[in-house]
Amino acid sequence: MDKNKAKRAGLKRRQRRVRAKIFGTAERPRLSVHRTNANIYAQVINDVEGKTICSASTLSPEFRETGKLGSNKEAAEFVGKLVGQRALEAGVTQVTFDRGGHIYHGRVQALADGARSAGLKF
Repeated sequence: MDKNKAKRAGLKRRQRRVRAKIFGTAERPRLSVHRTNANIYAQVINDVEGKTICSASTLSPEFRETGKLGSNKEAAEFVGKLVGQRALEAGVTQVTFDRGGHIYHGRVQALADGARSAGLKF
């Protein structure tokens, strides 16, 4: 198995382990984070209905207007604030945080801090 395939397999294994313990309900949906080398994405998901309540990413028009790069901590914090604002507008105040198999460090932590500063509780 080559190096990249092994890294992807390890990420999938960690995602399954995290998702076995986290489930989003209508009262407390799941804040899911997906990270790539170039961008970061966040969704608030109700797993009971299988619906996304709101989402934000570094590809969204609000972020594009700032002219910043999408692959640093400042961008992740901006996306966290944006998804937090959108969740509050949708009536969501509490979420469970799904780090998506990534370490709670760097951009993932910055996104969580941004969502907390916008008013989400987790």
